[in-house]
Amino acid sequence: MFKALVIENDEQGYRSLLKDLPESQLPDQDVTLDVSYSTLNYKDALAICNKGPIVRQFPMVPGIDFVGRVTSSRHPDWQHDDVALLTGWGVGEKYWGGLAQKASVSGDWLVPLPSTLSPLQTMAIGTAGFTAMLCVLALEKQGVKPDHGPVLVTGASGGVGSFSVNLLARLGFNVIASSGRASDEEYLITTLGASSVIDRAELAEPGKPLAKERWAAAIDSVGSHTLSNVLAATQRDGVVAACGMAQGLDLPTSVAPFILRGVTLAGVDSVMCPKALRQQAWQRLGEILDTTQLSKFTHVIPLSEARQGAHDLLEGKVRGRLIVDCR
Repeated sequence: MFKALVIENDEQGYRSLLKDLPESQLPDQDVTLDVSYSTLNYKDALAICNKGPIVRQFPMVPGIDFVGRVTSSRHPDWQHDDVALLTGWGVGEKYWGGLAQKASVSGDWLVPLPSTLSPLQTMAIGTAGFTAMLCVLALEKQGVKPDHGPVLVTGASGGVGSFSVNLLARLGFNVIASSGRASDEEYLITTLGASSVIDRAELAEPGKPLAKERWAAAIDSVGSHTLSNVLAATQRDGVVAACGMAQGLDLPTSVAPFILRGVTLAGVDSVMCPKALRQQAWQRLGEILDTTQLSKFTHVIPLSEARQGAHDLLEGKVRGRLIVDCR
């Protein structure tokens, strides 16, 4: 038997429950692991709290990322006692995820534990840090450099935002952090390395097709009017990496930033990201991040508190990352 957070949706309604399950109920995949740590991401919270159409089939174990030790494998790349991590691939949506003591997944989805990071550190980074690193790589691919000007990060107090601010700052960029919590200014500047903080309200409402040029690049996890305003204020030949939709899926913008300033909008998908790029991102994370600082923007909770943590996350009560200890 193992404990798992299970989402059910039947004649009794939609609900998430902490249950004891027999191992025979695990999916028939080629690698089974004892899960050490998972995390609570925005997508997990939406699924657990029934706030969005995240889950594709029921019952479902949420948790879009996890790290664990292999207990059995029919996959040629994985042996007993190997330590591996997983992010994306529809886990926690179409396939059972990591908010459980055990998981069974395709070995093709797993990445070896980076030599520079511990299992706890990989989940302190998790999908949020991984996505942030993919966004930084997208900016670098377009040639963005620190001397081009400041870089804006929206949703800066959240998981992806926190890592984006910290990664950019450690790479020498002048980072403008956009946040809705004035109380986080010291955290964003002193702990994460932002140069300045602006109120998210400046970007949240409908704006003009073009605005005063304010930043050379941006990482946006908010979408909707915020992304539209970010694009409108991006400097000529600037780049915006878009990876989220906290404000909404819509993008009420115009072609003006693209055809009048040559702005590039680079989409970042962390779910189906190819393995080579995944390994590059994790290698860079191990090189750039000061892992001793991870505890300053992470909080570890037991699996039994994951449901409450999901509600807190959606209510804006969580700063940084929530790690779930599944052991």
